[in-house]
Amino acid sequence: MNETEIRAEVVAAYQELSREGMNKGASGNVSARCGDHMLITPSGIPSAQMSPDQVAKIAIDDETGAWDGPCKPSTEWRFHRGILASRQDAGAVVHTHAPFATILSVLRKPIPAIHYMMAAFGTTEIKCSGYTTFGTDDLSKMVLDAMDGSAGCLMANHGMVVTGPNMTRAMWLAGELELLASQYYHSLLLGKPHILSAADIEKTAESFSSYGPQAAEE
Repeated sequence: MNETEIRAEVVAAYQELSREGMNKGASGNVSARCGDHMLITPSGIPSAQMSPDQVAKIAIDDETGAWDGPCKPSTEWRFHRGILASRQDAGAVVHTHAPFATILSVLRKPIPAIHYMMAAFGTTEIKCSGYTTFGTDDLSKMVLDAMDGSAGCLMANHGMVVTGPNMTRAMWLAGELELLASQYYHSLLLGKPHILSAADIEKTAESFSSYGPQAAEE
């Protein structure tokens, strides 16, 4: 995909999150790798009003966050850049304030292996990061720590973040994480959930490399 196509993809993903009720207004943010740069949604612009030309461009190896474009990038550019810089398998990053993921993040509850779909994240537990002010270097470090070995994490009193090799996969994982959060929340209301073993998840993971939606070009 060229830069024009990636810009359109970033905006389309952000708008889809609003339609699905995973973000409201100008909350959350989306980014995608574009060569040695990342393209990230701008700050403070609701999805319905966003256009591809407003997407900010930042060099992945630039820790200062200097950007190209008419609008400043999302305040959360630091953990987007950190994920893309530290994980060569990461092609897109999706951050949402989805309801059930956020509820669990308020409770500081990691999500255990309540369902075999946990295998899609390459781990047996979706961790919850610590809390600090949004848009800071400290938050970026906390997110990277919580995502170590995983495709996603909860962000304490904030929401969730996931990454995937492409936007198609990242958006799918965001939906799956919110579903896991909803399942865990509701199962806790009824009793004590049965947790799958690491062996159960590992066995499922063996067939997960091609499970779920793939990008069209794949």
